[in-house]
Amino acid sequence: MALKDLITDPLGFGTAPLGNMFRDIPEEEAQATVDAAWGHGIRYYDTAPLYGAGLAEIRLGKALAGHAREDYVISTKVGRIVLDEVEDVNSRDFGEKGDVFRYGLPNKVVNDYSEDATLRSIEGSLKRLGTDVIEIAWVHDVAQDFYGDEWLAQFESARKGAFRALDRLRDEGVIKAWGLGVNRVEPIEILMELEGPRPDGFLLAGRYSLLDHSKALQRVMPTAQREGLGIVVGGPYSSGALVGGKHFEYAPASPEILHKVARIRGIAEAHGVSMKAAGLQFSLAHPAVAAVIPGASHPGRIAEDKDAMREHVPRSFWLELRKEGLVAPDAPLPGDD
Repeated sequence: MALKDLITDPLGFGTAPLGNMFRDIPEEEAQATVDAAWGHGIRYYDTAPLYGAGLAEIRLGKALAGHAREDYVISTKVGRIVLDEVEDVNSRDFGEKGDVFRYGLPNKVVNDYSEDATLRSIEGSLKRLGTDVIEIAWVHDVAQDFYGDEWLAQFESARKGAFRALDRLRDEGVIKAWGLGVNRVEPIEILMELEGPRPDGFLLAGRYSLLDHSKALQRVMPTAQREGLGIVVGGPYSSGALVGGKHFEYAPASPEILHKVARIRGIAEAHGVSMKAAGLQFSLAHPAVAAVIPGASHPGRIAEDKDAMREHVPRSFWLELRKEGLVAPDAPLPGDD
């Protein structure tokens, strides 16, 4: 099913922060954040077992329990199994994601992209979410940032297992769409070229943002657009760096990134543009993009995101970014015909 038919509003909600990403978030704050998202009309919610070892799914399911299931869309991910067994969270190896979820639940998380694990992952997510349907399933993190030199072996395991399982589940009507949920363009490139199981789209996090988009623009977006494969843009604020945060790609932002942010901010201030509006509206300007899903762990952030979507950004701002080399010459800009 085409993602743009399934996701009817371009602004969704990424729930990684609900898994206690970077900090221990109180239950009432998590609940209030989802309530705020619902109150502002957001109806697409993305989550994953990895986010706090199931904590984000549990919190999201609880917060949405009072709403009619047909009124919203959920995407979650496969490739990780959350076990009942607990472990020392300080001993986990999450690749580049390191200590991101050290404040989540202590349940052991096992990487497994086999067919059996995919089915068990869906079953576990359904339980934690308290629902009987998941619209979209993404195969999670089958890329270099998590697996290093072993990533192609993991991709092959997913090709033989998760891809085929999800293709069948979609054909059977258990899910409505599937694809990859990754932070790198290479796995998407490979899957788009393969014969066999055909995805419906991709969740690409951090690679089609104002701070980092050139590679995706060249190697993913044209094929995705041509084949009608929708892109959900995750991480539009680049782990917070774009909007004043200290992190980029789940790690402390480098001086080079902070300098680029400062240059963009200077131009934004001169044109009276908020950084959130710049980030969200840039990502959504590409015709392949079905939705953008900033994360939030505080209700006030939701209102800011909605305001940023409605904010008028003058054409002169985008043209100055292009002139200064801060956006790629061929990147679609808001207002382009």
